[in-house]
Amino acid sequence: MATQAHSLSYAGCNFLRQRLVLSTLSGRPVKIRKIRARDDNPGLRDFEASFIRLLDKITNGSRIEINQTGTTLYYQPGLLYGGSVEHDCSILRSIGYYLESLLCLAPFMKHPLRIVLRGVTNDQVDPSVDVLKATALPLLKQFGIDGESFELKIVRRGMLPGGGGEVLFSCPVRKVLKPIQLTDPGKIRRIRGMAYSVRVSPQMANRIVDSARSILNKFIPDIYIYTDHMKGVNAGRSPGFGLWLVAETTNGTFLSAELVSNHQGQGAAVLPEDLGRNCAKLLLEEIHRGGCVDSTNQSLALLLMTLGQQDVSKVLLGPLSPYTYSDTTRSGSSKKGKFVIRKYFQDTKYRKFLWPL
Repeated sequence: MATQAHSLSYAGCNFLRQRLVLSTLSGRPVKIRKIRARDDNPGLRDFEASFIRLLDKITNGSRIEINQTGTTLYYQPGLLYGGSVEHDCSILRSIGYYLESLLCLAPFMKHPLRIVLRGVTNDQVDPSVDVLKATALPLLKQFGIDGESFELKIVRRGMLPGGGGEVLFSCPVRKVLKPIQLTDPGKIRRIRGMAYSVRVSPQMANRIVDSARSILNKFIPDIYIYTDHMKGVNAGRSPGFGLWLVAETTNGTFLSAELVSNHQGQGAAVLPEDLGRNCAKLLLEEIHRGGCVDSTNQSLALLLMTLGQQDVSKVLLGPLSPYTYSDTTRSGSSKKGKFVIRKYFQDTKYRKFLWPL
């Protein structure tokens, strides 16, 4: 193994993505031991190995060492390079799993990032590409990350278990982030969304829209839910349908909710009417939680605030999601429980990872 005297050491597979992303931003090597050491199938999973390969593609000079059982990982980050990249994601997790991390890293590349991701666009575990486009991109614009090359586009939609989706993401380079002052979420102004269906009857999407509106019309009149039915090669390899909704406030806050149908071989079939009503209720619950950033993007907002000027930005959040607040005692690395962000950037200037101007 490489020289690891100055690397941060962790145990367990919890927060693997966050640790690797923050290691890349701070330039600090990290060693993770006992990755599912006691499982019947120990070591890294395919989707985690795919994520590590993605980090290797967008950086220059990274050193990655994994032992034979896959239970120990040493990662010494290189410099964020960017450029044009293509990556085939594991179908065990959706493209949103990989895209969440790219949103954190893309603004700090040497060259503008333009990446094509292939795999599953919508599943029941990770944020979909649709929701990230509707909520995360406006949040990044608040930090000054914007431009003609700032784009997130679904070329082909892919559902579990076959996948077959394709997404294009491009992001400009920003060396300095604007501070934000998001303390007043405002009142709900309108609700937008999209009901999508692939390799099923187009009527499924219409049934979803009608059921969702039956709940939301009681609260606000300005509701418009689009329908999207893809055919042929653009529909991926597996059938399915789903709905995502976004509530926009008078002050530019976006709160989201989404639901996806069960895929083939996963439990009982879901009726479009039930999916539409349940998704509408999830959106109302997200609105009830409050805050200027929805629960999906809390961690992204906090990370970008950490990378900005000290003690300048403010944001009002609702109850923190488990993904946002990561108690390090769960991973066995500390008994004090800190934000992972704070752990990595303590006594470290984030600009050391940037390419010289």
